[in-house]
Amino acid sequence: MRRDLRTPPPRTADERATLTAMLQFQRDTLESKCAGLTPEQLRTRAVPPSGLSLLGLVRHAAEVERGWFRNVINGEDSRSPWTPPGSTDWADFDVDDADPDEAFAVWHEECARSRAIVAAAPSLDITGSLDEETYSLRYVLAHMIEEYARHNGHADLLRERIDGSTGE
Repeated sequence: MRRDLRTPPPRTADERATLTAMLQFQRDTLESKCAGLTPEQLRTRAVPPSGLSLLGLVRHAAEVERGWFRNVINGEDSRSPWTPPGSTDWADFDVDDADPDEAFAVWHEECARSRAIVAAAPSLDITGSLDEETYSLRYVLAHMIEEYARHNGHADLLRERIDGSTGE
């Protein structure tokens, strides 16, 4: 069993501290599900017929961080490093030749940018837009917690199938 290096979220904090700590806990959970695996194991689609892999989940997490925080909240037009120019297809999950070191570096960078955007926001009430819909930072944080929690459930199954490892 791997040692749990995640920091539990505070149980009595304000809204911003609670949401950001819970999101970081979910990020740390995904990281822990990938810890100690080889590149081949990270690329393994271990739960057929699903095409999901742990590495695909990491790349997807980088994409949703970029999309929601940089593009929606910060108003940027940042593009995926994995989707070919002109394509609208999600290439996050195409991991047959993917470099795990690159994927983790991109994900860590996107998480750092997301944390900086949240820290710089004057309140959780700031908004951004996507496809003519308006979203508050509060909504984005809650959505990202849900996104990670759902995919961390997938990561649990993948990791157990890869090497039998289970845990929180």
